[in-house]
Amino acid sequence: MNTGYFEYAAPANEPVLSYAPGSAERIALKKQLAAFKAEVADVPMYIGGKEVRTGNTVDLRPPHEIKHKLGHFHVGDASHVKAAIAAALEAREKWANMDWEQRAGIFLRAAELLATKYRYHINAATMLGQSKNAFQAEIDSACELIDFLRYNVHFLSEIYRQQPVCAPGIHNRVEYRPLEGFVLAVTPFNFTAIAGNLPTSAAMCGNVVVWKPANTQVFAAQIIMKVLIEAGLPAGVINLVYAGGPLIGDICFADPHFAGIHFTGSTGVFQTMWKTIGENIHKYKTYPRIVGETGGKDFVLVHKSADVDIAVTALARGAFEYQGQKCSAASRAYIPNNLAADIKSKLVAELKTMKMGTTEDFSNFINAVIDERSFDKIAQYIDNAKNNPAVKIIAGGNYNKSEGYFIEPTIIETTDPNYVTMCEEIFGPVLTIYVYEADKFEDIIHTVDTTSEYALTGAVIAQDRYAVELATRKLVNSAGNFYINDKPTGAVVGQQPFGGARASGTNDKAGSMLNLYRWLSARSIKETFVPATDYRYPFLKEA
Repeated sequence: MNTGYFEYAAPANEPVLSYAPGSAERIALKKQLAAFKAEVADVPMYIGGKEVRTGNTVDLRPPHEIKHKLGHFHVGDASHVKAAIAAALEAREKWANMDWEQRAGIFLRAAELLATKYRYHINAATMLGQSKNAFQAEIDSACELIDFLRYNVHFLSEIYRQQPVCAPGIHNRVEYRPLEGFVLAVTPFNFTAIAGNLPTSAAMCGNVVVWKPANTQVFAAQIIMKVLIEAGLPAGVINLVYAGGPLIGDICFADPHFAGIHFTGSTGVFQTMWKTIGENIHKYKTYPRIVGETGGKDFVLVHKSADVDIAVTALARGAFEYQGQKCSAASRAYIPNNLAADIKSKLVAELKTMKMGTTEDFSNFINAVIDERSFDKIAQYIDNAKNNPAVKIIAGGNYNKSEGYFIEPTIIETTDPNYVTMCEEIFGPVLTIYVYEADKFEDIIHTVDTTSEYALTGAVIAQDRYAVELATRKLVNSAGNFYINDKPTGAVVGQQPFGGARASGTNDKAGSMLNLYRWLSARSIKETFVPATDYRYPFLKEA
């Protein structure tokens, strides 16, 4: 049982396609975008391997083109959530007992299907459903998801190979079992790769899963499910349901077979889940595994020795790629006064070159934020800044939702390091800058460390190696992913395991072996070849 005889060497990361003008991939992707726009998708749930349609539907519309209907998905109720749990538990024994190499083959095949047959499907769905430009979709929904599937097979084969030593006359071994029950995967809108990884990483370890994606990611989520089914995933192993989060939580967290949650989303929701699980702890057959990655208030700390162009590029990309809707997006920057004028002028000039519009126009760097609720929240932060004489908007500040949820990349400058947009997560294209005295670097490090409850990502930009060393050491608890002379986004599977601590989550590092350990339960087995036949030890004998 899962002995690790199947070994899968560390793969190379999936190559990123350029989508340059005239390229074959650009032509193919545009064709798929047009195909999705020309049809109205009818998206079912998948429970026990069957498509389930309820007739209670919600429209799917591109955030950048809200008048166009991509399709609709069927919403489930309590009966569907319970059916998903029942289907998962029914599939559990057979799936857990499947040879590891057979399970691995399913996910490796899914990776190949995504890399070839379905590459443009998954990218186009992400572009239209989540308003990502072609490059952001490629590095997320194609490359990162493919990497998750391939690397997790490699990591799991490495875990299974880890066995204890054996003393003379004794054979020891460890079996890595799945958890006893089902795992709930709750996935976000902002990364299709995360939506695919959270249920599959648990399933790869032999677990069965109930998967609830964000409503605003359903269009791409259902393609992942189709790929997994085509790759040979047995019925009931992963069950995809669309129902309200509180409803799913109430049912799953009250079930005695609940064995774990794999979550990416807001800190408040995660803390509520943790509290509910704690209150129900007496109901469960086993102590549930709680794994979550939540918010971030990610920083870029610029030292007086920094290269201005490096700092500007790190801020432009880190803050405004995918409209600042990455958990890792730069949202607060600390700039020394000796470089402030140059950095601000160059950064503002860069923002003026950023085109904003639909994802189908490949010349647009900026697209729409995910939905009206997010739009209104971000706009309120911008309006408050406009009305506050203590801060000023030095770039952007405009927004419009008549055609789509468009918000200009916006830079706020403040003289208060504790101004609200330096402290609270916004999850949009808003960067706040604070200028500090260049010779007070150690003081500003303390400010960076103590300003936010989060600790997801951060970056230091400096040519002075002593400054890099100081920031790295002093900010040891401030970011689970720390970047030197780079933007604080763009973690690559197998290269930078991703996750943060404090209010940013449990830091279980998606894209690494650490995460997979959370979905395994080890059993130690000792066999003695010549067992003792007398309880008496030598020390009991008289001299």
